[in-house]
Amino acid sequence: MPPLPRDLLDRIGTAGSLLCAIHCALLPLAIAVLPSLGLALWLGDGVETGFVLFASVYGLAVLSWSYRHHRALRALALLVPGLAALWLGVLVPALHHALLPHAVLMTTGGTLVGLSHWVNLRLHHDQAACRTCTGDAC
Repeated sequence: MPPLPRDLLDRIGTAGSLLCAIHCALLPLAIAVLPSLGLALWLGDGVETGFVLFASVYGLAVLSWSYRHHRALRALALLVPGLAALWLGVLVPALHHALLPHAVLMTTGGTLVGLSHWVNLRLHHDQAACRTCTGDAC
């Protein structure tokens, strides 16, 4: 059976967020290498802010939509601190310009956002299994 649209959205969110976390963890190395390759554009503040904005809108939309179905706060409880960490890393100048704290904050935030999508996917799976086994809504 093909994945439901909700499941597909969470799979995209999980993959994107975890790739973001990997990107943030490797950013200190990239800072040294990318300018020599002519790819310094990917290190710009606008690109990072754009990614955080997209992750925020996407995550809040998908998890809010899903919450109406499963009524469990576990996924949102991971998303909110994850987004807070990402926004702190982007908006607070002392954190944004400090290499190691910025990388740790952004990696932690991206990981939490990715885990929130994964938990949301598990909640959908558990709810679908419950309906299949009992014929009732969870």
